[in-house]
Amino acid sequence: MTARRFRRLAVFCGSSHGARPAYTATAHRLGRCLAERGVGLVYGGGSVGLMGEVATAALAAGGEAIGVIPEKLQQLELGKADLTELHVVPDMHARKKRMADLSDGFVVLPGGYGTLEELFEAVTWTQLGYHSKPVGLLDVEGYYRPLARFLDQVTAEGFVRPMHRPLVQLADTPEALLDRLARVELPTLDKWIDDV
Repeated sequence: MTARRFRRLAVFCGSSHGARPAYTATAHRLGRCLAERGVGLVYGGGSVGLMGEVATAALAAGGEAIGVIPEKLQQLELGKADLTELHVVPDMHARKKRMADLSDGFVVLPGGYGTLEELFEAVTWTQLGYHSKPVGLLDVEGYYRPLARFLDQVTAEGFVRPMHRPLVQLADTPEALLDRLARVELPTLDKWIDDV
């Protein structure tokens, strides 16, 4: 398989900085890495937490940063003002759809409930063939290792087919993760599969 070329990648991440300085440092590194590779950033549009950090770094390195923010959050003045583009959408559902439409794949930095929800929706859309876009976890200091083990367990227990387990890639640096996402082979859903 030839490596994918990404025009833009969506980044899901926390609206907080988290407990470790490495989370912020890695958000900066990811934003810079995207810009250096000529890959545009699509993200949640916020000015706070890791969201704001990844966008700031991408812009500082000369990259494109497109935000997608729901009206409610924009009204709370959480939108970042200096973006390449800022799309204000009605709600969270519209945000995820717009981010998916604007991007060629997904990178997930550390985050909480919202980040995990975005991750699993993107993976499910790939699994069911609504799009064919890779998804990767940026495993900062082991943050996502327990989740990766859980996904292995879910697969072993028969709720995720082995062919679908690689839909979620894992790497501990932005460079390694982007390389993995460029090369991962995604299965296609030609018909419903009843057995594992």
